[in-house]
Amino acid sequence: MAERYGRFRVTGRLGEGGMGVVYAAHDDQLGRSVAIKTWRGEADSGTRDRFLREARAAASVSHPNICQLYELGDQDGELFIAMELLEGEPLSARAARGPLPIPDAIQIMLPVLDALEALHRRGIVHRDLKPSNIFLTPFGVKLLDFGLARPVAVADAVTIEVTGENTLVGTPHYLAPEQLRGEATDHRVDLFAAGAVLYELLTGQPPFGAGARTIAQVCQAILTDKTPALGGSRAVAVVDRVIYRALQKNPAHRYASASAMADDLRAALLVVDSGQVARVQQLRRLIVLPFRVLRPDPETDFLAFSLPDAITSSLSNLNALVVRSSVSGASFAAGPVDLQDVAAKADVDLVVSGTILRSGDQLRVNTQLVEAPSGTVVCTQSSQVALGDIFGLQDELSRRIVQALALPLSAGDELRMGRDVPATAKAYEFYLRANAMAVRPDGWSIARELYLACLAEDPDYAPAWARLGRVSRVLALYSGGGDELYAQARDAFTRALALNPELPLAHNLYTNLEVELGGAEDAMQRLLSRAHERTGDPELFAGLVQACRYCGLLEASAAAFEAARRLDAQVRTSAAHAFLAMGDYTSAIEHDIENPPILKAYGLAGLGRHAEAAALLRSAAVEELPQLYRLYVEGLRCVFEGNHEAARALFESLTSTWTMRDPCGWYYAARVMAHLGATAPALQFLEYSITGGFACFPWFVRDPWLDSIRGRSGFRALMADAEARHRHAADTFAAAGGPGLLGVREPT
Repeated sequence: MAERYGRFRVTGRLGEGGMGVVYAAHDDQLGRSVAIKTWRGEADSGTRDRFLREARAAASVSHPNICQLYELGDQDGELFIAMELLEGEPLSARAARGPLPIPDAIQIMLPVLDALEALHRRGIVHRDLKPSNIFLTPFGVKLLDFGLARPVAVADAVTIEVTGENTLVGTPHYLAPEQLRGEATDHRVDLFAAGAVLYELLTGQPPFGAGARTIAQVCQAILTDKTPALGGSRAVAVVDRVIYRALQKNPAHRYASASAMADDLRAALLVVDSGQVARVQQLRRLIVLPFRVLRPDPETDFLAFSLPDAITSSLSNLNALVVRSSVSGASFAAGPVDLQDVAAKADVDLVVSGTILRSGDQLRVNTQLVEAPSGTVVCTQSSQVALGDIFGLQDELSRRIVQALALPLSAGDELRMGRDVPATAKAYEFYLRANAMAVRPDGWSIARELYLACLAEDPDYAPAWARLGRVSRVLALYSGGGDELYAQARDAFTRALALNPELPLAHNLYTNLEVELGGAEDAMQRLLSRAHERTGDPELFAGLVQACRYCGLLEASAAAFEAARRLDAQVRTSAAHAFLAMGDYTSAIEHDIENPPILKAYGLAGLGRHAEAAALLRSAAVEELPQLYRLYVEGLRCVFEGNHEAARALFESLTSTWTMRDPCGWYYAARVMAHLGATAPALQFLEYSITGGFACFPWFVRDPWLDSIRGRSGFRALMADAEARHRHAADTFAAAGGPGLLGVREPT
């Protein structure tokens, strides 16, 4: 150790890093304490270049949150940097003591992002942001270590220190995917690292490769894995959205700047309850697969689907768990369980499977809860109950899963799990049989009768009222049941929510009926209120996709889609309609999940690919669809084929018998008729749509299919009505906290 470096007198050793030794020293000229970071001449030239780069980068930026560099010197062939001597500790030391509350974590990250913004404006990318390079002082946060800093848009050759066994020694957890692939990088690698650091501060572990022992495992996790969603409060959900965006694999999908990321974090502070410390928890993602019947029995076979469906509904009440829908589970019904396939396709880390065997009047059910894709068994359960005690079995299995996962249950969770108990075993059997029939269109009418039978046994069973509302609504929509069935559906949902105002099933299913009956703004307000409390429910955000779209809040609809997909990558939404309305035809094609793929056909036509759109509809399977839906598909196919005469005849036939109340459906009919030159019915259908509650004014303004009626009498008045409804809904959205929840600008 040298006694002096230039005018700096060494007073002690502080530590050693990859570049050299760090000493405490005293500046005899200016009378201040400094830190001396050295580079030894025997090191390779690459390390020397990094050392010089660090010095030049740090010296070029003056910022209160960047460690100040005083001097670069040479002491007998040994380069050194004199810089601020900081009191405090590195962030890595603070993080090692446990997760931080949200306000504390944000207050650390804001000055880091401000420092990064200053660097990026000078064309400098840090490229090595991690907790050990962030220092906490009594006077603020300082960003350290610029050894990897360099100008933007260069290809990185990332080198990570390893042992001969390839065991992890360095800290690659914060490297962006493009760095690992050796691709050209820019400032967005720092934003990825900032998201990773924030995630670790809140959870106590890095977002990728937390349990990995090798670099290969860490790198694979960064390149392919998704970070688990975070929950616990509204504030947690807002911060999670920031992290999710920062950690996008594609740099184009991340924040454009450090200041933009900081702005969203400042907004998150506004929703933190100053009287409480929000608890951050990783949301476990679970799917219940259809059970396997060991000995077929017509009397109990329905339980293979209905019992997992009931368990799914029960667990969906919990804030700490994201449960995939029964529809998602049913897609894995065939063949043996492949955990890797289930984990990848359903995006889950927990899988429940089971077997059912009937023996006389007894039912034996064996269940297993395993981690996916590893296959580690969390718990198993063997239960034998009388056929008349199926609800008790479902409740037992649900609570066993909760206990095995040690899920934190609030008082509200406990209340929701134990609230809806059927009065009789017969009522519950009717309910489960109805659920099994309600999956397919050809079973809707039978399911409706079974729900009514259930409610005759137990008129206070709220889930049955909710399911009755759903099946009555789809029958009204697709089978010509008209106003009577719509009224029955509304009455059923009203009864369900009166019996249990907290029932997620009722809230989620009611949305479709509300928007179809002109209540999109009410639905949006109700769903926003629920989503502020239940930030881990993907179905609530899926409902907001539709409600916001009907109100013309297309940016909010797209944001709700991202929030829903963050929680459940397979969640069913109407996002393709929103993308079509926004003119984003590529996204409409990508996210159309319906059969037949009407939105995909519309998207292809929007891109000028009419022949492909027609071919797509010609090949669609429509045999099991209701008659009115088949006519619509056939008429639309004729439109794309250019057979306008046939198309017009089909749509005139269709709309003459149309009893559907859905105002969005009327808008699609209006735009088709306008496209075909049938201006009178087009204007009439547009009026039905707007007065019925479809106020998608931004789409009306830009939709080229309406061009033939824009100059017609009455069109301007219809647009004025639509704009007024849209503006009112935008005000409601802002007042209900929608911008903060979804991370969008307040509508103007």
